[in-house]
Amino acid sequence: MIAEPPLRAELHCHTYHSHDCRMRPERMIRTCRQRGIGVLAITDHNEFDGALEVAAAAPDGFTVIPSEEIKTTEGELIGYFLSQHIPRGLSPEETAERIRAQGGVVNVPHPFDSLRSGRLATPALDRLVSLGLVDMIEGFNARMTRPEDNDRALAYAREHDLPVTGGSDAHCYGELGTAYTELRTFDGPRDFVQAVREGMIGGGLSPWPVHFVSTWAKVARKVGLP
Repeated sequence: MIAEPPLRAELHCHTYHSHDCRMRPERMIRTCRQRGIGVLAITDHNEFDGALEVAAAAPDGFTVIPSEEIKTTEGELIGYFLSQHIPRGLSPEETAERIRAQGGVVNVPHPFDSLRSGRLATPALDRLVSLGLVDMIEGFNARMTRPEDNDRALAYAREHDLPVTGGSDAHCYGELGTAYTELRTFDGPRDFVQAVREGMIGGGLSPWPVHFVSTWAKVARKVGLP
């Protein structure tokens, strides 16, 4: 029996529904398919409509995981496999519990990025892990300016026996698939966690000027550009 080739998953990216991104669903899907990405998690900042929009536009055979990157009172969490929006400004514990209540999966993005104010505070991360409210850690974020911060995330995940994801944190089309997670076919949220555990991270870091893309998107939104 010939084994199926692994899926290549982009598990951290944004759409124009995020305040710092201008990407549109149809072109995102087209770009991902051209780059061999077959699974796409839409993780807009504190917004869920973009995930639903991309899911509605996806063709057969292309998997979209409706997700959200949520700002808690102590930093950001990602919820995968959501069915509805989770508001910002809740405690990390309540946010994680609301993700779980929807049958979702809790990921902690860029937990040790020393230059990113939105990262989850380490005491909050430790609390969530001790409560069993973390399913996985983003072990590789392509937008990391200091590679050693990714190394810390990987070490933390290994120490706590947590699966790791890799993602581009894409805010422009050129970033899509820069970093990714290779995993087997999965059936639902819990099997997804196991598939990530069995999978591997691929790709590399984005060049540092990509951060200007986010700045331009914020400016364009403020001045009302389409």
